[in-house]
Amino acid sequence: MKISEISVSYSNNNGDRLKISNSKQSYNIIRACWSDSTIELQEEFKVLMMNRSNQILGVYPLSKGGVSATVVDAKLVFSVALKCNASNIIIAHNHPSGNLQPSEADKNLTQKLKQAGQYLDIVLLDHLIVTKDDFYSFSDNGLIK
Repeated sequence: MKISEISVSYSNNNGDRLKISNSKQSYNIIRACWSDSTIELQEEFKVLMMNRSNQILGVYPLSKGGVSATVVDAKLVFSVALKCNASNIIIAHNHPSGNLQPSEADKNLTQKLKQAGQYLDIVLLDHLIVTKDDFYSFSDNGLIK
C-alpha cells in the first residue's frame, strides 16, 4: 500500500506589495479582479489575502455560482489563507442584481468566517459586496464586531 506524501511550499516573488488601509482601496483591488462581462451575470466570491502589515499577498477566486448565490466553503477559504501564510483576509462577493444590501445569509457567513478565523489567528477585516460601480463594506457599517 502506497500513502501519498503531502508537500507544503510557499513562494512570493513580488517584492513591491500594495498595502490596504481602507475599504475603498480594497474595493478597487477586488473590483480590478472582476470581469465586467460577468459581474452583473453571476455571483462570485473572492478572498483578498494579506500579511500582518495588510500588504496584499494575492486574490483567490473561490467560487462562481448562479444569478443569486454561490457556495462558500470555509475550509477552502482558510486552507488557501494558511497556504499563503495570510494573517488578514477580506472577503468579497458581487450581487448581480446591483442591490448593495447584505442578506441574512451574507451576515451569517461573515460571522461564521470571522469566528473560524479567530481559531487560526487569521483576522477577517471586512466583507465587501461589490457591484459594477459601488460597494458595501461590512466593517464600515459596523457589521463586523
